[in-house]
Amino acid sequence: MRFFAFALTLILFNTTARGADIFVDNVRGDDRNRGSSAEFSTGENGPISSITKALRIAHKGDRIILSNTGVPYRESITLQGGNNSGWATTPFTIVGNGAILDGRAPVPVDGWKHVRGDVYCFAPTYKTYQQLYLDERPAKRVTIEDTSQLDTLQPLEWCLTDGMILFRTEKDRGPGSYRLSFSARRTGITLYEVRNVKILDLTVQGFQLDGINVHSNCYDIELAGITSRGNGRSGVSVGGASRATLVRSLLGDNGVAQLRGEGFSKTLVVDSTLLENTAPATFRQDAKITIDGQEVSDAPAAAQALRLRPRPDAPASPLRR
Repeated sequence: MRFFAFALTLILFNTTARGADIFVDNVRGDDRNRGSSAEFSTGENGPISSITKALRIAHKGDRIILSNTGVPYRESITLQGGNNSGWATTPFTIVGNGAILDGRAPVPVDGWKHVRGDVYCFAPTYKTYQQLYLDERPAKRVTIEDTSQLDTLQPLEWCLTDGMILFRTEKDRGPGSYRLSFSARRTGITLYEVRNVKILDLTVQGFQLDGINVHSNCYDIELAGITSRGNGRSGVSVGGASRATLVRSLLGDNGVAQLRGEGFSKTLVVDSTLLENTAPATFRQDAKITIDGQEVSDAPAAAQALRLRPRPDAPASPLRR
């Protein structure tokens, strides 16, 4: 009888448990606050300023609610373990409210070195899977084998060679006269050993590797209303034995693939758009990816048939604001 009473208590607790709300505002918040209120007049109970702090103080089943201040959140965050997990009835949730998580930093003017002619080079922190942005959009990237082919670069085009970003300016202009930024942070959101997690209505852009990486041993993960764009490798990557669902989302302008799967992972894509403007819609290595009920195969014809049609309300470009 004691065992059954204990089991019933656990069932009732998991059914009725409700997490707390943690409010984040990267303009007016303060990480010394508790984050229990969105109002600034509440003093120490007011919003905190970083998602990182919110994840550190969060408990199972909590909701982290971001204010869309118009200023990007410039962080790289990780969800890991029980405190960043939820229950089936009460998932751990990040509510983006349309905010942007951005991994870029401006290219220092004195970081550019002249190569020859109108071509300049810059050494980023991370040497692979880079992105170069020009005026808030990814600049046009081309592929060259080595520096002997630099003459094939056209004005405002760039390439990544030997770990260096090479950019060709317009005639009689230096690189310092442009608004150029590069991928300074590695991954936007990493999930590791979590379950029952939702990430909603968030844009993730400009990271060196992946916008969102569902790394390993993650189950019941839902990414809904996500725009993941202009990242060095992929918009979303799902690996290990993880299980994730991508719903009503938009991936585009990523470097190697829009959606990436590896290991024994399974990814379900529903009512989403994967733009093949800069890289294939999907890349998978042993993983299973299912798009609107059809499993992606290795056959080119099948892959072609599985290209997603843009929704009527989807923007023409993932970088349109």
